[in-house]
Amino acid sequence: QVQLVESGGGLVQAGGSLRLSCAASGRTFSMSAMGWFRQAPGKEREFVATIRWNYGATKYADSVKGRFTISRDNAKNTVYLQMLSLKPEDTAVYYCAASQGGSWLPIGPNEYGYWGQGTQVTVSS
Repeated sequence: QVQLVESGGGLVQAGGSLRLSCAASGRTFSMSAMGWFRQAPGKEREFVATIRWNYGATKYADSVKGRFTISRDNAKNTVYLQMLSLKPEDTAVYYCAASQGGSWLPIGPNEYGYWGQGTQVTVSS
């Protein structure tokens, strides 16, 4: 089992920035990749970014490329999502997730077996 706890969400004005954190515990040695997803009201959960845990390779959704950066601290078993130039359309609940195999840089929610509880990000215009 892997437990994930997100933090760092909040309310920010358009153009502002936030950094989300996700701390992993439990069988973290089994993680192959960690990702961030988001879900806005009335919409499906969508992929934001993913990182290969031991290699640091990354992949981003087109909507956040150039504005968001995913990184990890292996020693702390923590993954981060630095979000810059935030837009109102970035408003959503953000979830981190852990994958234990499958794709090198998984982007589908069903490729992740463990999920955090989510943290709300609200961007005002």
